Amino acid sequence: MSSTNSNSTLNTYQAIISTFGNFLTVAIHTILYERNIYPSTSFLSARKYNHPVRQNRHPKVCKWIQDAVVAVEAELLKGTVSRVSLMIYSPSSAPLERFLFDVSAFPTVPLSEALTPFEEQTEGSGPAPSKAPSGSTRVAVVDLEEQFRAIFARLASSCSHLAPLPENCSFTVCIELKDDVGVDPPVGHPQPWIPAQPTLQPAGNQDGIEQGGSTGGRKGRDLGGVKTTPIRSVEAGEFVMEMWIEEGKAKSDLQNSGSSAEST
Repeated sequence: MSSTNSNSTLNTYQAIISTFGNFLTVAIHTILYERNIYPSTSFLSARKYNHPVRQNRHPKVCKWIQDAVVAVEAELLKGTVSRVSLMIYSPSSAPLERFLFDVSAFPTVPLSEALTPFEEQTEGSGPAPSKAPSGSTRVAVVDLEEQFRAIFARLASSCSHLAPLPENCSFTVCIELKDDVGVDPPVGHPQPWIPAQPTLQPAGNQDGIEQGGSTGGRKGRDLGGVKTTPIRSVEAGEFVMEMWIEEGKAKSDLQNSGSSAEST
């Protein structure tokens, strides 16, 4: 995996998105390894953020992850994304686990200002323009590495305590849009995103519901899961993110049915 430029700073919105995209790429590879979605022999040992990580060696898997992260970054630059998640499905397409990255606290910056350095607020100065968040914005990327290392250590530990998944599971990357006026779903041609199934639609997400079925505007029953495992929150200047794992009802039902079968 590519090395991190320790001298770079998160002083623009583009820098925040690029840093998150690099982190998300490593996180996806790590989750696929830890949850045994692919055989362990298909992963290489690598280092990122001065921490040992795993990277799938199959070119098509790497290309899919790369394309997914690029699509996520494109939506993040629009300022419309609240959460990013890696969803793991059973062979029958039931949602089993969600690995969530809450990025709702990222600053709101117009696309035209993505490369404009944030204004730093000094004592006695007036408020900074809304397009350029103020505060402790000159954060070196290297300062995030310790927090990223802690995430991957916690992620590996947490995954080892999760119940095993059935064979032949699939996965995908999802985004949840902010519930703001003027935020429209990313539709068009070509269309990299498709609406999630109704049981995974947030309450009030009418655009997604209309394309995937009707839930009457209620929160999808598979959101929130039946068990939540917190991973870690990250805060460095304008880079504020939280990560956790949700285990779905379908996974609980699968475990219960397996236990019943063993006892009979």
